[in-house]
Amino acid sequence: MELYSIIKKPLVTEKSTIARDEANKYAFEVDSRANKIEIKKAIETIFKVKVVEVRTMNMAGKRKRIGRIIGRKSDWKKAIVTLAPGASIGIFENV
Repeated sequence: MELYSIIKKPLVTEKSTIARDEANKYAFEVDSRANKIEIKKAIETIFKVKVVEVRTMNMAGKRKRIGRIIGRKSDWKKAIVTLAPGASIGIFENV
C-alpha cells in the first residue's frame, strides 16, 4: 500500500486538540485496510517524526435521513498516534 494513500486526513476536533496538547497524541482518518505497522511507517515517513504508539478503531457509519429517505454514511477507520516527547506535527499547530 502506498504511504500517501494510507493517511486520508487529520481529524481536528475538540477532543483531539486536548489530546494533542496534553499527551502528544494526534488523530487521523486512515485507510480501513491499513494495519498499525503501515500507519506508523506512513506517519514517520511523511511527517519525519518518531511514533511511539498507534491505536486504531473502526468507526461505524451513521444513519442519515433526508426527508423520508434514510441513508447511511460509510464506515471508516481512526488512528490515534502517540509521538515521542518533544516531537510535533506542523500541520496541527495553526489549527
